[in-house]
Amino acid sequence: MPDFLIAPSILSANFARLGAEVDTVLAAGADIVHFDVMDNHYVPNLTIGPMVCRALRHHGVTAPIDVHLMVTPVDELAIAFADAGASWISFHPEATHHVDRTLSLIRERGCKAGLVFNPATSLEAARYVMDKLDFILLMSVNPGFGGQKFIPSTLLKLREARRMIEESGLPIRLEVDGGVGAGNIRAVAEAGADTFVAGSAIFGAPSYAEVITAMREQLALAAGPA
Repeated sequence: MPDFLIAPSILSANFARLGAEVDTVLAAGADIVHFDVMDNHYVPNLTIGPMVCRALRHHGVTAPIDVHLMVTPVDELAIAFADAGASWISFHPEATHHVDRTLSLIRERGCKAGLVFNPATSLEAARYVMDKLDFILLMSVNPGFGGQKFIPSTLLKLREARRMIEESGLPIRLEVDGGVGAGNIRAVAEAGADTFVAGSAIFGAPSYAEVITAMREQLALAAGPA
């Protein structure tokens, strides 16, 4: 079975009790803690910074923390999140002047580096830096707000990204973020994704464990017979 990872986005969590929320969702079977970092400049919203990442590490969270930077400029915040305990850091290629340099900067600090592509953004920026990528993140909604509906054309783009990864022969993960839930995660996996960000689908449910279990069941169907 493929190594599927589920990454709840804390954007949809209850921030008044964030440490407990993260503990609960990890106990419910989540693999990764996903941060949506917005600066009210690159995207029209303002969310969280490195001190939240550091606070969760001090709280005792040991799971990987996946930081999606929707900010410009990128480099200083990437360094700050790496220093605060981030495990994965991704950014949008159009948000930095030197994509290759920013990827190297992230990796030099011991983090996995990724590029993020908005729904209408070509994958071309990844083509010549595949050797510096640990993952590619495709947005299946327009970034800035949680609770949006999945954009169906993302399935075609996932297949394209999966082909690029397979042709490279490199162990690059393919992540998707936006409108993913138990109802469509199988189709998303069958299109090539292996890492799934879900915010309101998990944190908006009465039982995080029930939702994650339902997602795992759909992923098992996508994987086919063992």
